[in-house]
Amino acid sequence: MDIQTVLLQMKDTAFNARRIGMAYQILNEMMTDTKCTKFLSLSGALIPAGMRSLLSEVISRGIFDVIVTTGATLTHDLIEALGYPHIRLQKSFSDIDLRKKGKSRILDATIEDQAFEKLENWLRSLLAKANDDGSLKGTISPTILLKELGLAISDQISVLSAAAKRNIPIFCPALTDSMLGLHVALLGQEIDLRIDPCVELREILDISFESKRTGALIVGGGVPKNYTLQAMLVSGRSLSYGVQVTMDRPEHGGLSGASLEEAISWGKVDPQAKIVTVVADATIALPLLLGSLLE
Repeated sequence: MDIQTVLLQMKDTAFNARRIGMAYQILNEMMTDTKCTKFLSLSGALIPAGMRSLLSEVISRGIFDVIVTTGATLTHDLIEALGYPHIRLQKSFSDIDLRKKGKSRILDATIEDQAFEKLENWLRSLLAKANDDGSLKGTISPTILLKELGLAISDQISVLSAAAKRNIPIFCPALTDSMLGLHVALLGQEIDLRIDPCVELREILDISFESKRTGALIVGGGVPKNYTLQAMLVSGRSLSYGVQVTMDRPEHGGLSGASLEEAISWGKVDPQAKIVTVVADATIALPLLLGSLLE
């Protein structure tokens, strides 16, 4: 059976198997709604986990219109584009030994520390040149910066590159909470470049205001989830479709685990919206859901 058939049959079971089947059905309907602006919200260590080629393929196909993500996601994407792949650990390890070897760990994946040095040097050269020719100068939004970075990458499976080529905006409201943001901030002391997240906020609000309907696939929680939902709140374009994939829980009152039903009370999700929350590891759910959409 193909993935679609599997998910449709799972929809007729129970528990999270049913939820992931429902998620496929909602996403499929959202994709065929030509009047719907489709948001993809991404948080978590998806690139180190091996989701990079899947995400870039989905973006390259233009399945989503807007990407909202973390600075860490984009940092790891750039690092791989610069020739430093994440290595998955195959046996027992010692974090003390990894530290001595200049390797940093994300659960069972590692990245060499020198990758961040390479990133800093690449950014310094790129930003200095762009500053001189005026393409990146003065006060700009993170969205503009990220598009320029994407256009400068030759890697065919880069998330940033795929979005830049399709002219799909990437919003990163917490850019400074990452090595990429840190390097850009420090390099901004050497050149005439300032990143203003308020400019970016107006850009995503404009997109929301201009939308007839909106829908979102929200992977994980954190800032990307809230940034996406608050755009719906301010613009009055409550989500008509919503799928959330998370391992977090709602009991402690945090946003990351908050249900989409709760978002109805805020005006972020339409009361008649088609929504579902899949409680699952994104590295399991995404290949199924996005793979089915690619089919």
